[in-house]
Amino acid sequence: MMRGTGKADIFVMLAYPVGHAKSPGIFNEIFEQRGLDSLMVPLSCRPQDFEVFWAGLTAAENVRGVIISVPYKTLVFDKCAAAHDRAARVKSANSVRRQADGSWYADNFDGVGFIDGLKAGGHMIEGRRILQVGAGGAGASLAYCLAEAGAREIRLCDVDEARAGELARLVNAAFPACAIAVGPANPQGMDMAINATPMGLKPDDPLPLDVSRLTPAMTVVDIIMEPVETPLLKAAKAIGCPVQPGRPMMDFQVQAMAEFFDIDRKERNHG
Repeated sequence: MMRGTGKADIFVMLAYPVGHAKSPGIFNEIFEQRGLDSLMVPLSCRPQDFEVFWAGLTAAENVRGVIISVPYKTLVFDKCAAAHDRAARVKSANSVRRQADGSWYADNFDGVGFIDGLKAGGHMIEGRRILQVGAGGAGASLAYCLAEAGAREIRLCDVDEARAGELARLVNAAFPACAIAVGPANPQGMDMAINATPMGLKPDDPLPLDVSRLTPAMTVVDIIMEPVETPLLKAAKAIGCPVQPGRPMMDFQVQAMAEFFDIDRKERNHG
């Protein structure tokens, strides 16, 4: 199969900057494996050019779907005519697909990929007490999905305490069975500790939580993909904790996005 013919479905990965994006390589490999002529193209635009960029992307009628990263998740969500609850509750889209009438439909697979990755790693969520550090973009999706998956308690910590407090309030309203409250980055009394911040991307970053309070019974999870073994996971392993790195979250998101985009064209007759 020749890729990128005139009949190709075009998908876009949008970020600023886009150089770090893994999705185009991963999806193009999937297209290759499945014998599809589709392409995913990494695109970037400066924030001040976003309106012009999005208008052009919407006008390009063979663009079927877009994966969105920082800093455009909220801006793109606002451009969508409809959205899945997962995206609507955090007002953030990390994937959008074109509907039959040309408008955009939003979804957000951060939490989905995270939960599916944890389950595949054999880590229980139901009934567990969880420390989550980070209440930003991905963190918001995670908190909702952890509560939805039956977490008994979530201790939420963020440098922006007001943001953490607002997220706790919203999650509690949606899932009252989960006791969620803002607290310190201290895993004491918890069954699981999650880093949903960028701390650990750079070697000189401080640790996101108090590792001296970890015990071997606690599972430690990091959503950072590179390095594979972050300083947090290294410290947790030394204590004897079960750990979960960031890559499974990405792998399970990709599966969910591929279905969302209908890359195999099951739902439509593509001439």
